[in-house]
Amino acid sequence: MSSVIVDCALYREGRRTGGGKADFATAYAAALTDPDAFVWLGLYEPTGEEFDTVTRQVRLHPLAVEDALSAHQRPKLEVYDDTLYLVLKPVLYHERTDTVEVCEISVFIGDSFVITVRHGTANPLGTVRARLEQDPHVLVHGPTAVMYAVSDAVVDNYLDVADDLHNDLEHVEEQVFEPGGGTGNNGRNHSQNTAALIYNFKRQALEFRRVTAGLAEPMQRLAGAGVPHVPEGARPFFRDVGDHLTRVTDHVESIDRLVTDVLQAHLAQTGVRQNDDMRRISAYAAMAAAPTVIGSVYGMNFVHMPELKWVWGYPAVLTLMVVVVGLLYRFFKKRGWL
Repeated sequence: MSSVIVDCALYREGRRTGGGKADFATAYAAALTDPDAFVWLGLYEPTGEEFDTVTRQVRLHPLAVEDALSAHQRPKLEVYDDTLYLVLKPVLYHERTDTVEVCEISVFIGDSFVITVRHGTANPLGTVRARLEQDPHVLVHGPTAVMYAVSDAVVDNYLDVADDLHNDLEHVEEQVFEPGGGTGNNGRNHSQNTAALIYNFKRQALEFRRVTAGLAEPMQRLAGAGVPHVPEGARPFFRDVGDHLTRVTDHVESIDRLVTDVLQAHLAQTGVRQNDDMRRISAYAAMAAAPTVIGSVYGMNFVHMPELKWVWGYPAVLTLMVVVVGLLYRFFKKRGWL
């Protein structure tokens, strides 16, 4: 069990007691006897057997335990008897690969305990714990303060990720609208690469939007009445987290709309370039057809063609071909086809 325990500590009146990792069973027993104390256990990707030791002592609901172990849940808030269960989805944005990595944190709170179960590489919990231990005036409010602090850290990170997405989207716009973008010998490859980049960006934005939108309902419930372990004085703090989440959601929606506009602009540019290519091909085909038609007449084996007896006949025909091709070139050039 120790291999998955990130940290375990007993807090009395907002201050950590002892040093290092406390034994959960001992710390939890002490917290049950002191109304001003609670234990905070942090776990990282525990197995069912490893988590079973905790569930037997705290008596977590089996459905909540199953959700915490599977780590494929949507953001949600559940009430099980005397336990509050919150699922959060912290994210990481990898700028080198332009991908959004979605992780998961399960938060269990009761009268005397907080249990956090983390899956994935995103880890705001260490920073949250360190910050709370420096501010006992917040930590003195017990497990609810921990749930608020974790939620606030996750949503604040959403704001940073949204800003990173918006900055990278500006770079995508520059590639789409740069002068001469997608033209030249490598125009087709450039167009395909840009389209793939936009589609990938839109997919990441949609994944991020799904995560942020799903957390709105749990935050609304925590900010309202009737949720156990959330006193009236704590509701404004969750309401503030909800306000930040609304900002994130609006920002993500604007990013999604902008990505759609960029994609449509790119497709329109691609269509224009394809039309230009078709006109250019048609112009060259017309110029090649003119001498072909004239020359084909001489392949019909006419015997009584006057120019056959004229010494300047063939030079005149060749000159006619050059003149016709030159006139066609001038016409297509003036029309902008060449």
